[in-house]
Amino acid sequence: MIRQAHSDPSSSFVGRSLSAADGVNERKWYAVFTFPQNEKSALKQLELRDVESFLPTYETMKVWKNRQRVTTIMPLFPTYLFVNIEKRERAKVLQSPGVIHIVGGTHQDASIAASEIEFLRSCVQGRSVEPYRELLVGRIVRIKRGSMEGVEGVLVRRGNGLRFVLSLKLINQHAAIEVAAEDLEQVAD
Repeated sequence: MIRQAHSDPSSSFVGRSLSAADGVNERKWYAVFTFPQNEKSALKQLELRDVESFLPTYETMKVWKNRQRVTTIMPLFPTYLFVNIEKRERAKVLQSPGVIHIVGGTHQDASIAASEIEFLRSCVQGRSVEPYRELLVGRIVRIKRGSMEGVEGVLVRRGNGLRFVLSLKLINQHAAIEVAAEDLEQVAD
């Protein structure tokens, strides 16, 4: 099965200003839980409501029973997408068809670091990325150069290459990308 990174054209960002003078109107990234296999339609509904949203996707080759090969675009994190909103826009997200809830506690939504979203944005464009379900115990490393500088994750091996696994602990999901060994440094315990 061949997998390659893909940036879905429908995962574009709706242009919105990010200026916030006070902390009340500050934009933060949140994970949104959607109905299964409904991520793309939920993304379109959010964009119709002028909500900045992001659905990381990847491209994979599937072989059907008749041996026909078909390339499909799949969500990197099934049933999840991400929105960049102010607190007052929460209702707009929750009223969108396909959205079940914003991930977080009972009374407080838990935001995701902007650096993790930037990492996802940069890794889905032009890199080999795929979902990573079996997170193995490994060394924690940090990327030391490039657009993903400072992002921490777990180092694992796959075949002959090194894979960097980013863990979004909030939604218990993981993504793996290929990285060069010289771009990594071990994080002190």
